[in-house]
Amino acid sequence: MDKYLKRNAYENLLLWKKREHHATLEVSGARQVGKTYIVNKFADEQYQHKIYINLLDFTGELFLERYKELRNEILHGLQCANPVYELIKRAYPNFVDSSDTVVIIDEIQESADIYNRIREFTRELKSDFIITGSYLGRILNKEFKYSAGDLDSLEIHTLDFEEFLKACGEETLYKELDLYGDSTEEEYQKLSELYQVYIRIGGYPAVVLRYLNSHSIEQANGELLKIIKLFTNESKRYFEDILDHEVYDNIFSGVARVLVKEKKGFEKDSFSEELQSIVVKDYSSNISKASVNRAIDWLYSSGIIGFAGKIKDCNILDFKAKSRCYFMDIGLTSYFLKHIGCNEGDIAGIVNENFVYLDLKKRLVPPAEIALETPAFATLGQGEIDFYVKSLKTQKTYAIEVKAGKKNSKTVQMILEKEKADYVVYAKGNTHGGIKDNVHTIPIYCIGKYDF
Repeated sequence: MDKYLKRNAYENLLLWKKREHHATLEVSGARQVGKTYIVNKFADEQYQHKIYINLLDFTGELFLERYKELRNEILHGLQCANPVYELIKRAYPNFVDSSDTVVIIDEIQESADIYNRIREFTRELKSDFIITGSYLGRILNKEFKYSAGDLDSLEIHTLDFEEFLKACGEETLYKELDLYGDSTEEEYQKLSELYQVYIRIGGYPAVVLRYLNSHSIEQANGELLKIIKLFTNESKRYFEDILDHEVYDNIFSGVARVLVKEKKGFEKDSFSEELQSIVVKDYSSNISKASVNRAIDWLYSSGIIGFAGKIKDCNILDFKAKSRCYFMDIGLTSYFLKHIGCNEGDIAGIVNENFVYLDLKKRLVPPAEIALETPAFATLGQGEIDFYVKSLKTQKTYAIEVKAGKKNSKTVQMILEKEKADYVVYAKGNTHGGIKDNVHTIPIYCIGKYDF
């Protein structure tokens, strides 16, 4: 990388290292979000000794050969008090088992045998262990065992807007901006312009770096297209029989078409049935519901899409899961909405809503700030509110309406009249913000600064 992108995940890695009796750390996330880079940078800066093993390259091939040799010897009578130590020592003779050593095993999904040794890693050695890789291979291979009690976990996503601003050198401007209109016109305008760039390119590190080096959205989108092709090519390794190639290459467009659908709930009973109807209509008439469900699992487990729930009549206990989907990177959202021919007005509305969804999803990671398993939209009568949030800290409820411009929502007025929420939050693309009674209006690009 030409330039180091400061990631919030680095602080979480430090917290893990400082915690007493920490377990092996599993670093997960979608392809190309920077897992390998940040873990190696952290290891180089925080440990005296580092061993890096990539199970997809020559280091991994040699390590797995040592594993097979040692396993065979033990099965034939070799007495070995600490097999894990012996394995690493054979592969790396200079290995020192101490708290100043970290062993990184990348692409862990390539070996169930190694993944299933996590218990020994954590319990029998002084060294720290970090494993990284894709969920995809593990969930499809029944040989992988679930070792939750022996794992700490950290999920890394694409750069959020604040991290993007750090890369652009504008973090201070963001942190000091007033949510409700007390900053200067120039400050709001500057952040609004940067937000417009961010929602067009998204947060994949390689895409952001390409933009920073070229200042070209077109070149950044070219980098994004490479990542999309990588996703589809990798997936064909795992799902040789799931869908024909034409459907595979267009499944992202199918998700984008679902996003554009009328938002009062799907015509079908579930997201999978809605996607299936689009796939069958547009690409192939031979696709079964089971195949589409497997494709959805792939998209979700790969970190490409996430789900939102539905709250009926603003009653947070009346919750239906997986009622809507969003892309997990805003650049993917923009790219595919344009790809399917969506008009600019609809793109702006959907992208802004997706942006708020991603912010709310972060707030569900333990220690969670808001309630429920996923972000959720809510209905009230025949109307709908974009998101409905309950704060775990204050127990107050918030109806969030996302707008590209200045127009207000009739459903929000009904929510206020019927006292279905404690606060209403307008996240708008064309505002400097303001407060009137229990109605808070904020610039949409500052949703991450709002305190529920």
